Amino acid sequence: MENPASHVPGNGPAMAASPQARRAFLGGVGTLALGAAAYLAPLAAGIAAFLNPLRAKSQTGQWFRLASLDTLPADGTPRKFAVVAERVDAWTHAREPVGAVFLRRTGPKTVEALQVVCPHAGCPVDYRESADPATGQVVRKFLCGCHKASFDLSGKRIDAVSPSPRDMDRLKVDKKRLPEVWVEFKNFQLGTSTPGEVA
Repeated sequence: MENPASHVPGNGPAMAASPQARRAFLGGVGTLALGAAAYLAPLAAGIAAFLNPLRAKSQTGQWFRLASLDTLPADGTPRKFAVVAERVDAWTHAREPVGAVFLRRTGPKTVEALQVVCPHAGCPVDYRESADPATGQVVRKFLCGCHKASFDLSGKRIDAVSPSPRDMDRLKVDKKRLPEVWVEFKNFQLGTSTPGEVA
């Protein structure tokens, strides 16, 4: 007697899938899925980084109002001022310090600005006053507490053999905006004889 199932459309030998054919099909789908994941992962990371409103922007090369001329001592004593940047994004508006600058009045309408970071290894430089034991006169200088590099009031190295490879880094002051003191804040490479700017 003839088997009725043999006459059902689609149940013939042409439609039956062998185990090898199924494995080949699944292997092809798996390879396609892995390739798509490998392509989409960096794309998704790039889009997330672009759309992230909290991504930080460099503050180097921007102008900051740090003081007014009348707040700086007329005798040229340096004063340290924090550089505070505005951080604005989709959720917050915040102020955060990005560095510091020494300001020194050098004349009735002139100001010098120096980075507080020592060019040797990035330690903070402090302003010091002390009495010279031989003369009793007040010695004013900048001193790096890490490796004892010392600089005069204009930022030049005092020691003939200094741990610092260069003088303190100078920053631009906008003379046109005085009596408000605006400084172009920058960071510089450390440990080199030339002050290459860091982005």
